[in-house]
Amino acid sequence: MTLRPLTTALLDRLGPDLSDGTLRETAPAYLAEPRGMWQGRAGAVLAPRDTAEVARIVRFAAAERVGIVPWGGGTGLVGGQVMPDGAAPIVLSLERMRAIRRVWPDENVLVAEAGAILSDVQDAAREAGRLFPLSLASEGSARIGGLLSTNAGGVNVLRWGNARDLCLGIEAVMPDGAVLHGLRRLRKDNTGYDIRNLLIGAEGTLGVITAAALRLFPRPASRGVAMLVVPSPEAAIDLFHRADALGSLSAFELISGQGMRFLVEGGFDIRQPFAAIPEWAVLLEYGLTRGEDAPARLEALFEDASGAGLVSDGVLASSEAQAAALWAVREHIPLANRAVGSIASNDISLPIGEIPGFLRDCGARLAAMADIRINAFGHLGDGNLHYNLFPAPGRTKHDYADRAEALREIVNEDVAARDGSFSAEHGVGRLKVATLERYGDPARLQAMRAIKAALDPLGIMNPGAVLRAAGASD
Repeated sequence: MTLRPLTTALLDRLGPDLSDGTLRETAPAYLAEPRGMWQGRAGAVLAPRDTAEVARIVRFAAAERVGIVPWGGGTGLVGGQVMPDGAAPIVLSLERMRAIRRVWPDENVLVAEAGAILSDVQDAAREAGRLFPLSLASEGSARIGGLLSTNAGGVNVLRWGNARDLCLGIEAVMPDGAVLHGLRRLRKDNTGYDIRNLLIGAEGTLGVITAAALRLFPRPASRGVAMLVVPSPEAAIDLFHRADALGSLSAFELISGQGMRFLVEGGFDIRQPFAAIPEWAVLLEYGLTRGEDAPARLEALFEDASGAGLVSDGVLASSEAQAAALWAVREHIPLANRAVGSIASNDISLPIGEIPGFLRDCGARLAAMADIRINAFGHLGDGNLHYNLFPAPGRTKHDYADRAEALREIVNEDVAARDGSFSAEHGVGRLKVATLERYGDPARLQAMRAIKAALDPLGIMNPGAVLRAAGASD
């Protein structure tokens, strides 16, 4: 069904139902995305103050057949938060709905509205003596609704899981304006279809998440952080298994020498941990319980790994400042990537045992096609790598414009051949719709389209994200 643009006349009809401050200036931030790949459009930006107002807006959009693009913190990397073409939609910002509604420390539960910023949720959990373990680079601006809508990952998936695993219940507005009252604090609830997990990861295409009941955990009594030099990805995997066997491993990140060199090339004031930049290193963290000795744990791992030839050098953090400095290296690599300018960025997931072969074989195929640099880094402990391609020194990404898609396709082909995923934690958005159509399981795609048609028959929810909009062509 064809959608209508949100015109001034339609907005005037909606106006009396909006609270003060809901109609926002259409500022550039609402229409941009971090990588500058698209410029969005909007008939208006609306920032409702509560769930009831979200429901009124959605009912209006359904009645008038106007599209809705939910907007959280604008940090998504696949274009799910911007609509570059089609009838001008409502950009629905959840930024005013940021309350921490309640915390139950004894139950390890916190209820937050969708507009709550991740760092604020982390702080609220900390004040209650608890931990909310979701952690990623954009946690100072990313919002809970968007994080759940994309099933965000981050550095702690290894121990605590993705955003989906950290959510007990959700409140949401469905495409017809009905409110799903699902903020239950239960660990067990087998009462039919799991609508919560259907909406989580749907990227706003099946409804608008307005609040969530989130899982909390006891805070670790201490943490142990180390960066260790390894000779190869194979050695990194062996080291991971040894580190994991000791228990309480929270994060295990693979870092390439190319990423560290980009920090220097980009002029970032980050202290390099080693006198000579290694080709491969890992950053690991333990979250330890009371009575466990962080220095002893790290020293035992280092001695074991060194004796096995898996580690040649290392920095074992002896203070919070040193731990923060090691994490700063990892956290600034995406910023350095952006400063250099990638030809193609890939958020991939592989069976852990397939990673060394992929790095070897895919790298060789790419090198045979173009003179490029590869920065492979990321969450080795859960099989998620950010595999990004960059121009050779002295060249820019624009010099590769005619080959960028072919280079990306080589990566996708090799990932698919190893039973991996072309989207590990960023989602599909608009960037990867055609890739999903090519590599997605046909039966799964058919089921997804049937669910979309059943819940959103008018196609108003985030048109063109995840699934191609009706009537659109590649």
